[in-house]
Amino acid sequence: MVKLGVNIDHSATLRQARYRGVAPDSTIIVEPNPIEIALLAERGGADSITAHLREDRRHIVDDDIRNLRKKIATKLNLEMACSDDVLKVALEIVPDYACLVPENREEITTEGGLDLIQNKDKTARVVEALSAKGVICSIFIDPNPQQIEIAKEIGAPTIELHTGAYANAWGNDVQKKIELERLAKASEFAKSIGLTVNSGHGINYQNVGELLQVADFNELNIGHTIISRALYVGIEKAVAEMKSLLK
Repeated sequence: MVKLGVNIDHSATLRQARYRGVAPDSTIIVEPNPIEIALLAERGGADSITAHLREDRRHIVDDDIRNLRKKIATKLNLEMACSDDVLKVALEIVPDYACLVPENREEITTEGGLDLIQNKDKTARVVEALSAKGVICSIFIDPNPQQIEIAKEIGAPTIELHTGAYANAWGNDVQKKIELERLAKASEFAKSIGLTVNSGHGINYQNVGELLQVADFNELNIGHTIISRALYVGIEKAVAEMKSLLK
């Protein structure tokens, strides 16, 4: 069965909306607690917990990553840019996985894959540093054969295909078919050269079924739709519902 990685970033976004300036040692009640969200996600069936430590720390902060490392029972997947600041934290915490992603200051969430043509050397250095610590590195890239080849060349054993274009094509059957074909071909090619293939971005309860029909992914990393669904039914049930769709 395809594994489910639950991204908890947006629970931290809600926390930071009100409590961004609160000191770590404060005695006031700060909520929601992303660590509790992660533990409930595990109870719902999450196979790993994903958290993105951004350079600007706009939602997940360093202490969140440290506490996740100590308290979750599954795998910790640290999303991160190839910055020295975040790399230092990653080498201290040593997550199970690290997914290297691009970051733009004005974006609401990660948009588009990491361009390895333009960032090959820098990304290679980060992959080497993390791999030396035993961290399994993944690179978040668009479903493009050239990007996949570079990921293999610089030593990443895993890629995460950016599914945003597919998600954004929902309602346009012609474009949706094109995007699904791109993902299917990219996944097949990546596997043919020995890479593990995950996918993520924009996946929700409605579009996940068609995505699963075109490729045998190792893991889907899903966040926004699960946190949104949790507002209605709670995080544990929201995760369990998504998990049932992956069977």
